[in-house]
Amino acid sequence: MSKTVIVTGASSGIGFAVAEAYLKRGYNVVGNARTIERLKEAADKLGNPANFLLVPGDIAKPATAKALFERAVAAFGKVDILINNAGIFIAKPTTDYTEQELDDLLNTNLKGVFFPSQQAAAHMGANKSGHIVNITASIAMQPNVKVPALLPVLIKGGLNNATRALAIELAASNVKVNAVAPGIIATPMHSTDEATQSFFRTLSPSGTTGVTDDVVNAVLYLTESNFTSGTILPVDGGATAGTW
Repeated sequence: MSKTVIVTGASSGIGFAVAEAYLKRGYNVVGNARTIERLKEAADKLGNPANFLLVPGDIAKPATAKALFERAVAAFGKVDILINNAGIFIAKPTTDYTEQELDDLLNTNLKGVFFPSQQAAAHMGANKSGHIVNITASIAMQPNVKVPALLPVLIKGGLNNATRALAIELAASNVKVNAVAPGIIATPMHSTDEATQSFFRTLSPSGTTGVTDDVVNAVLYLTESNFTSGTILPVDGGATAGTW
């Protein structure tokens, strides 16, 4: 029986690339995005595969997380992998953040990981098997004076530690929990103008930015490993190695 993976934020960027990679490997993929229109656009780009199940909804809502697992189980039998990818990034000086931006970051980046992980812990724990991978951020491991981003560092840094905590909690149930912490990756989240890209290249000692395949390869490694759990894997051109 083919394995099944849930990918949040699957309509574009890293999430779309992750979904595409698993489909190419013969997995069933359950994709989530806020709207069905965005998911249908993604499905069209992928050739509308029969094993790509579209489940729209706000991932910050418990009902959406519940629906993801219920529909996945109804269609494919069980869930083997959860990729908590949905996220937003707002970088600005601490004094400039608004209450709405705080709420948006907490909803998508914190609740949007907690509720699916809660469902996964129950489902995978009962099955004594599974993988959870959180997409966090390397800046939460090594803040950078060039990019003031207190709220992403606060939330993503918490998720990095929560990854370790959940890995320990679920270890006896044979559920592996890891995180991938990307640096600057070329996705629709980031501006493509040359001045911005030139600045981005200064944020890692390699002087380069990454592509979605770099993150995909890290995710695939973690979900194909049976002896790796509680790991935060930076994919950032060496940015978390320290200052330079």
